[in-house]
Amino acid sequence: MKQSDNMDFETRIPVREVMKLHPTTIDGNATTAEAAQVMCRDEVGSCIVLHHNLPIGIVTEEDFNCKIMALDKKPGEVFVRDVMSTPLITIGADASIADAARMMANKRVRRLPVVNGDQKVIGIITVRDILSIATEMNEIMSDLIEINRVQAYNDGICDRCGSMSDELRNFDSQNLCPICREEESIL
Repeated sequence: MKQSDNMDFETRIPVREVMKLHPTTIDGNATTAEAAQVMCRDEVGSCIVLHHNLPIGIVTEEDFNCKIMALDKKPGEVFVRDVMSTPLITIGADASIADAARMMANKRVRRLPVVNGDQKVIGIITVRDILSIATEMNEIMSDLIEINRVQAYNDGICDRCGSMSDELRNFDSQNLCPICREEESIL
């Protein structure tokens, strides 16, 4: 299997399989203090900003740091709509993880709200979600490669003794028959 095949297998997973359901949302007329409270309650780093139940932006911890705290503004006096990042970049649930990763890289964002056909928010996917699935899939692929490497028998001539065998197995970069493998493990 080529490296690109591995990536294809890994990234054809649809966003819906990895996204978190019911992301934290807040109305654009809320204060940033209210948004911070909601984010703390939900233990998340962002809120999707809604207007009439449709997503219009996102507010993140970085927005709080750079647009409120660094400017010495009072969070209870600043509205979410005034500091949110907009336009909101979204993705559909049927898009692949590869599509999501490319979009994040191209748009330089770490979170993508997932929307349905009516543009209503149904989930969110983050860079961390993609990295966790990539790591998990790489571990599974490594395990499968190891299992196949250890259990696969080949037909041919033993590299050590020259005898024909239908039970050759790779051992220290040599194809060895069962007798030579046993002798090798004794040495």
